Amino acid sequence: MPSLSAPVLQLDESQLHHINTKLSAMEPHQVLAWASTTFAGLYQETAFGPSGNVISDILSSQGISVPVIFVDTLHHFDETLDLARRSQERYGFDLHVFKPEGCETRQDFIARHGDNLWKHDDVVYDYCVKVEPARRAYTSLGARAVITGRRRSQKGDRATMPIVEIESTGLVKINPLAMWSFQQVWSYLRANEVPYNVLLDQGYKSVGDYHSTRPVKEGEDERAGRWAGSEKTECGLHKDYFAMRAEFLARNKAQQEQNVAQLTAQAA
Repeated sequence: MPSLSAPVLQLDESQLHHINTKLSAMEPHQVLAWASTTFAGLYQETAFGPSGNVISDILSSQGISVPVIFVDTLHHFDETLDLARRSQERYGFDLHVFKPEGCETRQDFIARHGDNLWKHDDVVYDYCVKVEPARRAYTSLGARAVITGRRRSQKGDRATMPIVEIESTGLVKINPLAMWSFQQVWSYLRANEVPYNVLLDQGYKSVGDYHSTRPVKEGEDERAGRWAGSEKTECGLHKDYFAMRAEFLARNKAQQEQNVAQLTAQAA
């Protein structure tokens, strides 16, 4: 199989298709072993969801050491932050935590952006709490490839996702559980006593920020509890970076112009 270590940006569609065809016949532990010997600058990126926890366990069981990137939005459930601590204690990985720029606490974020930015402008919110911190992580750590826990069974934009994909930025994303169902993930967690978010025992299946996540009802899709009542299916972390940044800048500019217009009207 072609190596992705050096010429990754030069791969054409047929080469990438060939690689994905080969990997799709492999089990997740084989995909992870391949990734660990193929890429320099390899990280696991996780918010400690069920799939991410499975990946951490598989890596540990194979003796593969991969540092972890955790984007702390400052709006996670306390249970998620507790799981991050428990997971690090269990597996001993190097944990790199990145938060929204200029903020250490939720109160810092509120002082800078207001209490309901997620409700007023979800694009700006996603950029501030996920996209920018993640990009800062990749740059400062020298990440060339990241392992994610995304799966096709989560539907939405993920329904046709390949095992290996290359972003417009050149970052490689590896999705070793792409072909797994939630039941396979859950069975692995229980069989191997993998730490998981206690919110799963309360009906949650996909856990994001506290303000836009609810338990899943009987018969609903796994991610139905995320952004319920909207058409949104992704937080921006797995969307095109350049498109997200352009939209963020455009909205910021529009907001600044609106603020100036309001000040001018008040002074008149």
